[in-house]
Amino acid sequence: MKIESRTENGVLIVSIEGRMDAVSAPEFDKRCDEYLLQGRNAFILDFRALEYISSAGLRSILILGKKLAARKGTLLIASAKDVVKEIFQISGFGALFPILDSVDAALQKASGSTAT
Repeated sequence: MKIESRTENGVLIVSIEGRMDAVSAPEFDKRCDEYLLQGRNAFILDFRALEYISSAGLRSILILGKKLAARKGTLLIASAKDVVKEIFQISGFGALFPILDSVDAALQKASGSTAT
């Protein structure tokens, strides 16, 4: 798994490539904890290059979502491939975290939800 991040309009965009499973999820957790320590409160997970997500990966996203919710933060999913979208829908995660078609759409939604 490869993780890259960038900030756009105050929103952290985390791009994940490869597989998010029991082997790679701890690295995702570690990186997200670092982002949270930096004060990041709005995340977009760009899943354009994510090939597969296991229950361990879903658990990592759930934990991140709970941490952000406690801080009144935002977590959006963008550009998920059909196989990943299906896993989200079957697991019920699609109801927990908005899945948007593109990073641009997620940025628009994040900007609307973080505006004061």
